[in-house]
Amino acid sequence: MGPLQGIRVVEIAGLGPAPFASMVLADLGAEVVRVDRTNAVGGDPKAARYDILSRGRRSVAIDLKTEGGAEVMLRLIAQADVLVEGFRPGVAERLGIGPEVCLERNRRLVYGRMTGWGQDGPLAATAGHDLTYSAVAGALAHIGRAGQLPTPPLSLVADFGGGGMLLALGVVSALLHAQRTGEGQVVDAAMVDGVALLMAPFFGANAMGYWSDERGTNLLDSGAPFYDVYRCSDGLELAVGAIEPAFFATLLEVLDLSADEVPDQNDQRQWPRLRIVLTEAIGSRSRPEWLHRSEGRDACIAPVLTMGEARDHPHLVARGTIAAPDGVPQPAPAPRFSATPTALGAPPAVPGQHTDAVLADWGFSPDERDRLRASGVVA
Repeated sequence: MGPLQGIRVVEIAGLGPAPFASMVLADLGAEVVRVDRTNAVGGDPKAARYDILSRGRRSVAIDLKTEGGAEVMLRLIAQADVLVEGFRPGVAERLGIGPEVCLERNRRLVYGRMTGWGQDGPLAATAGHDLTYSAVAGALAHIGRAGQLPTPPLSLVADFGGGGMLLALGVVSALLHAQRTGEGQVVDAAMVDGVALLMAPFFGANAMGYWSDERGTNLLDSGAPFYDVYRCSDGLELAVGAIEPAFFATLLEVLDLSADEVPDQNDQRQWPRLRIVLTEAIGSRSRPEWLHRSEGRDACIAPVLTMGEARDHPHLVARGTIAAPDGVPQPAPAPRFSATPTALGAPPAVPGQHTDAVLADWGFSPDERDRLRASGVVA
């Protein structure tokens, strides 16, 4: 199922963005084999089922620090379309599975590399996390309210948006090139680059003087009172995003406010007074009341839902946006395809769960598998 059916991917197990990219590729139909460490074998299957980023692929356990382990990897890579790794720069090369060696074995290989800082530059070998890369790339400084410290945006910005999703796009793009030319290549996906890319419209707005460096004073960063979150009389929260004049006018109708008694929407000097008006109005009724009054109208308001609440929202239920295989709620594959529909694949595997089956499917004889297991190369 899915548009990537028939594509073979070898993923070296890691954390965060690289597993996310591999999950996306598996969701889109690729056959993904995850290579785990041999010392990770024996995990709890009951716990593994919650590791959603590992869904849709089989696991083989290989000790890459052995000479035999590198050779097993190279045999897999020789038959693969894609390799995904998230090591720091130079680690794969030291293990004997760097791009030069792998592309010698398989000239059509797409070698996907996921790092925070990229393969070069003064910080390339330095550790970091989502917050680190978001901070340096110019995103974190603009996330939060005026007069407060920046708000860590989960790990969505660098790990998954600017990292894993960027790597998945890069891999698919390189696959198209390999199919046209027969030549593989290295995809250097750096989270710091991805975060900067996500900030493209804001860099432009800042350069033209439209977007201030002062956090929490702009259109989309909680500065504008018509693009913010408010508390209703029942304590529940309502997201308001009525940016365009027509939507703002509808919002006022829903709130029973006359345009004459409301400050000019686009006069930033009056935004503090407008915020007071909206806060008092929205705080006068419960959230269900506001949702009922706005139903079918383009007021651009929505309930602020937790993950548990989101799975029961009628729109998400109708689209099947949240699935729950084996009783574990998780996002369904996206986007949707008319000719090559996707579907959830196998549940997450414990490390090494499919070692024998994977090696057999990829051409290792019974004697080879026995010898590799006895020597500790695989588990």
